[in-house]
Formats: sequence, C-alpha cells, structure tokens
Amino acid sequence: MTETHATPRRALAEPALAAPAIAHARFAIGDVVRHRHFAFRGVIFDVDPVFANTDEWYEAIPLDMRPRKDQPFYHLLAENAESSYVAYVSQQNLEHDESDEPVDHPALGGLFDGYADGRYALRREHRH
Repeated sequence: MTETHATPRRALAEPALAAPAIAHARFAIGDVVRHRHFAFRGVIFDVDPVFANTDEWYEAIPLDMRPRKDQPFYHLLAENAESSYVAYVSQQNLEHDESDEPVDHPALGGLFDGYADGRYALRREHRH
C-alpha cells in the first residue's frame, strides 16, 4: 500500500463579495447643522447609519435631488423662518452651522441641557 499525502487543494471559490464601504458619521448628537440647499437648521437628536425611512418618503424626493441610501441619515429638531419641526436629512445635505446661534425648538428642553460651542449636551437620562 502506498502512502499518499494530500496537499490541500484550494477550492475553486467564487470571488469574495466586496463589503460595502462604511460611511462614517460626520456629525454627532447635539451638533447644530444646516441644510446645504434649503433654508433650515437644526440639532441632531438621532443618527441612522444608512437610510431607514419608508420607500414612499424616499421616492417623494425629486430624482435629481434624491440622496444615496448608503450614508448616515440624521434626525433633526429643525427650524426655519416660519416654524419648527422634525426633519430627516442625509449626511451629504448637511453642514455644520457656523452662526453660533441656539436653535429655537420646543422639544429641545426634553432632550438637551445647555448650549455651548455650537452644540447641545444630551440630558443625563438620555445617555447610554
């Protein structure tokens, strides 16, 4: 009987699928930001690492302005000249607000304490 040593054969595997690029959040909870194209600003109170809203919401955005889904999306306590509201905005459409003015939104006091250096501090009971 002849002894044979099997050398491991490299399996003919399918090419590995490339993992999607991970977009890192440029903004944090409490940051004051403004929209790049529309006249509103707000305070970030939550972050989704990728799009996490409804298809109806996404498809309502005009195609030429529709952001990619594979980026962080931010929940804002937002304000414009007429009102305050909650907004959901892609990272590509936000920039830091350099006005150093506080945001006037009725829900701020329930989530944040104090404003300094362009950002709000999350209330202790909301921290993890």
